[in-house]
Amino acid sequence: MEQITFIIYERVNSMRQLKNSLIITMVLSIAIVFHCPAQPGGTPYTLSGTYTLNGGIATQTVQTFTSSTPDQSGVYVCNSCNLTLTNCTITTSGNTSSNDNSSFYGLNAGVLATSASQITLTGCKINTTGTGANGIFAYGTASIISIGNKYNMTGGGGHAIMCSGGGTITVNNDTAVTSGGSSSNIATDRGGGTITINGGSYTANGNNSAAVYSTGTITCTNATLVANGAEALVIEGSNKIVLNNCTVACTYNKWGSLLYQSMSGDATGVDGYLSMTGGSFTYTGTAGGLFYNTNSTAHYTLNGVILINNCDTLIRCIKGSWGGSTATSGGITNFSAKKQTLTGLIHVDANSKAYITLQDTSSLTGTINKTNTANTIALTLDASSKWIVTATSYLTTLSDVKGISGTSITNITGNGFNVYYDAALSANNALGGKTYSLVNGGVLAPKGSTAVDQQEREQPAEYILNQNYPNPFNPSTHISFVLAKESDVKLEVLNILGEHVMTLVQERRSAGQYSVVFNASSISGGLYFCRMTADNFVDVKKMILIK
Repeated sequence: MEQITFIIYERVNSMRQLKNSLIITMVLSIAIVFHCPAQPGGTPYTLSGTYTLNGGIATQTVQTFTSSTPDQSGVYVCNSCNLTLTNCTITTSGNTSSNDNSSFYGLNAGVLATSASQITLTGCKINTTGTGANGIFAYGTASIISIGNKYNMTGGGGHAIMCSGGGTITVNNDTAVTSGGSSSNIATDRGGGTITINGGSYTANGNNSAAVYSTGTITCTNATLVANGAEALVIEGSNKIVLNNCTVACTYNKWGSLLYQSMSGDATGVDGYLSMTGGSFTYTGTAGGLFYNTNSTAHYTLNGVILINNCDTLIRCIKGSWGGSTATSGGITNFSAKKQTLTGLIHVDANSKAYITLQDTSSLTGTINKTNTANTIALTLDASSKWIVTATSYLTTLSDVKGISGTSITNITGNGFNVYYDAALSANNALGGKTYSLVNGGVLAPKGSTAVDQQEREQPAEYILNQNYPNPFNPSTHISFVLAKESDVKLEVLNILGEHVMTLVQERRSAGQYSVVFNASSISGGLYFCRMTADNFVDVKKMILIK
């Protein structure tokens, strides 16, 4: 049974409007001691607030609540009460005595709701500088509605919008910035919760601070989500993030997103779900990859998302590490793309598996399992989707019934590169252990085929300029080309007026396949063209630089 002891309790009641419109308010000092279940080690923690509401209904308008006391929230409500805050300012500077109690239960938050209570904030400013000082926090059966508020959390462990133990938060058009370490902007922790974001801007600047960190269910619509010190999106355990028409950006050089199981006990299960529809996802780092999964079963669903990836890797699924910990097993990645333009490498190690499905006019420009190390990697293409191969690739299985036409594959462009599959597996029975020609050269063939080995030593049959990837890009993109014979080749960049901008290659080269990197950091964004000339061959590709 919860025990509640009041030290001082005085509530401000609204007075009837006087004839001269004078409103009399009483500003009183409040503190409350709330004894909660014992934590590990048998030490109870105490919840208190500068303003406290224990049961009942109250409204506060244009008020300021300030606390510099450690472990004390600016506003604290409990015991099934309902509080409305309008145009108020909540400022706290006290530190927490326990980072775990702050993350798990809301100790030291700017605004804290527990015990089936509800808080509605409109047009408020919440500023916290102490450690463990989250902006708003809903615990258990409590809920918070936040409308048009501004959040600024600067202390370590200070998340802006957070719940745990099953709490619920709904946000509409807020602006939130966190600056401390381990201060993801929108987050849940042990016991999870549900957060719904509609509009607004949410930025995490601190180290190990994601824009969105989910151990529950977090849905964002028409929101801007930015992480400058960690992955933009993190899902721990069997939980989910759903994004609709959001602008997502990660500028930290690690991974664009992470799905994993930390084994800390904060989240159960291993099935993480990341769903993105519309909007964009930008990763300006050059390491790791846009989508990274280790020791979990990751379920990615993308539909019409603009992907801008400065890294050469699209998907990385490995027995790897996060922070200072090391995964004890590999991952399983289920990646489904609809109406998607995808570019980059797909890398899977010997401990991991990946199942890639391209549907509804999706395209992939890149290499799959280039090192031939994957435990399992399966690719499924529908009739409207295609794969543009940029280097020799290895598949465990290929399902492409509509793409097979006689001895040719019509929706895989080889560009002179070969793709190998495991003919011994029953899942490849439709391929019949045969060798198939690919568009623009190269073949799909069983692994270990000596005929293919011979073909790989043959000269390319034609000149080819491939579409750059990624495209759109910022600031770098890869451009590959094929020379049918030894030639004087020139590869140059032109602007929209056809004027020369930069020369990437101008020399005599032997027959073969080549790739160069175009770094556009010194020029402005816009539409550009890549033109290749070699002997009598001329071809041009459009490139879009986004800045």
